[in-house]
Amino acid sequence: MASSISASLFPSLRFHLTKTHLSLYNHRSRCEINRRSFAVKGIVASGVSVMASTLTVEPEPSQGLERLPYKPDGYNYWTWRGHKIHYVVQGEGSPIVLIHGFGASAFHWRYNIPELAKTHKVYALDLLGFGWSDKALVEYNAMVWKEQVVDFLKEIVKEPSVLVGNSLGGFTALVAATGLPELVNGVVLLNSAGQFGDGSKEQKTFEETSLQKFILKPLKEVFQRVVLGFIFWQSKQPNRIVSVLKSVYKDSSNVDEYLVESITRPAADPNAREVYYRLMTGFMMNQSKYTLDAVLSELSCPLLLLWGNLDPWVGPAKANRIKDLYPKTTLVNLQAGHCPHDEIPELVNKALLNWLSNLTPEEAFLQTV
Repeated sequence: MASSISASLFPSLRFHLTKTHLSLYNHRSRCEINRRSFAVKGIVASGVSVMASTLTVEPEPSQGLERLPYKPDGYNYWTWRGHKIHYVVQGEGSPIVLIHGFGASAFHWRYNIPELAKTHKVYALDLLGFGWSDKALVEYNAMVWKEQVVDFLKEIVKEPSVLVGNSLGGFTALVAATGLPELVNGVVLLNSAGQFGDGSKEQKTFEETSLQKFILKPLKEVFQRVVLGFIFWQSKQPNRIVSVLKSVYKDSSNVDEYLVESITRPAADPNAREVYYRLMTGFMMNQSKYTLDAVLSELSCPLLLLWGNLDPWVGPAKANRIKDLYPKTTLVNLQAGHCPHDEIPELVNKALLNWLSNLTPEEAFLQTV
């Protein structure tokens, strides 16, 4: 089974199965980034190297950033298609919408929300099936979360925003931006999920035989439920969560009780196990139609990559390929793991705010007309 996930949209789940752990019209941009200005300003940090629109940033010690207070009952709730969706909102100014990765929640942006909210109105929402949002028993795929974010922009934010996403949240931000370009001024990806298409492979369909339909398919489902059920049970144990987090955080200083609690609490939901099963079998193993190539070909706004080069799941080669595919990209290389926003929040906040400062009001206006 592990081999069937090797090309998974979410490398964290590929690692999960092998080591049983936690779990669109293409045209010239009307909102060009002044990359030269971004490069000259740089980032106030030690060890910054600049080359074209690519930066490399070395980490600094944490300086005790303000942290979003943890609330067991969550912050705000919005009803979407009959489901309760959790979100956080702070600050005033041009909006930023933060989208978490697989298994995480709005609380994963704990060190980013307070700082960004000093100059922007910041939203962080929990995707359906994750965090404090409902563990709905629906068929999960990339379009579900795309539609959720698009409706969130329409109904809650109500003005052009910048979408920021980590891992699964990164891919969700991309597809949402293509679905509602008039309300998206830019996209920021932090070690995004998503696979590239393979043009050499042809999509093959086979007629299902009676043996496959009535015997082999049911047996396969039973086997999957047993195996995935065990993996889910093991992955929600606090010690396993800590172990996995430490393997993807170069500096594990921020792997603490707050972070672990924000992951284990949603996993205790009665529907969490079934949601996990549906994610794995209905979506994770059937993603060939959701490719970064296809999404990037329809993107029209500026793109920023804040990439942890030390990520054992999604390395720097992926960021470089995205940049090659989408010229309107600025790349900042960070000496961090899979979740740079939580591991080195100071540098991520500075890089993001610096890039945002180059999205002038005039450019943002042009993007929406």
